[in-house]
Amino acid sequence: MKLEVKNLVKEFKTTIAVNKISFVIEKNTTLGLLGPNGCGKTTSIGMMLGLITPTSGEILINEINFKPKNRIKFLSLMNFASPYIELPKKLTVKQNLEVYARLYGVKNIDQRIFEMVEELNLQKFLNKLTGELSSGQKNRVSLAKSLINKPKLLFLDEPTASLDPDVGDFVREYIEKYKKNNELTILLASHNMKEVERLCNNIIMMKQGQIVDSGTCKELIKKHGRENLEDTFLKIARSKSELE
Repeated sequence: MKLEVKNLVKEFKTTIAVNKISFVIEKNTTLGLLGPNGCGKTTSIGMMLGLITPTSGEILINEINFKPKNRIKFLSLMNFASPYIELPKKLTVKQNLEVYARLYGVKNIDQRIFEMVEELNLQKFLNKLTGELSSGQKNRVSLAKSLINKPKLLFLDEPTASLDPDVGDFVREYIEKYKKNNELTILLASHNMKEVERLCNNIIMMKQGQIVDSGTCKELIKKHGRENLEDTFLKIARSKSELE
């Protein structure tokens, strides 16, 4: 699925959280969304998921406006994962996956859950209460939930936060393999620069609600005269904007 954002704005009383951002994520590519805390990333993702109503601007999916009347046809083809949005704690891992599979209208639910459990190594705690899992285990369950309906458009918010290096690498490798074998467009918000370099085709950088730069990883590093993406990110984040 292709996602296009045109002049998207979100105002909260006297605060402009997102200020006329525009970008395109082509079908089957991954776009990295970078920026310091409070730059508008979460609000932008909320609007693209239909959870927050934009003040103005457009969101187009496959050239169709993502307005409420058109939303139902797309929601079953979308999903998201975030360690900051917890799954119901008093349900087991299996029960959570069953609930979300039903919400997304998944067919052959038992088979799909079996596939996700096997692929993400969830067997040992499948029948454990989700609230009793470690943060790393919860992240993997959240990822399983986000892929339970085989989405065509996936929003990932810090998918490897709180994971130890070995498990984090496993998750990144899994995302790479899954995307290679399936039609999937991804918007990835992350503070892990190596993760962004590894997974993303293109990057946009936000600051104070605006997009301040964009391009491939190599293009941005070269443009700002830095040796890696992390140094490039720090330069942009710490530089004074024209709005300050």
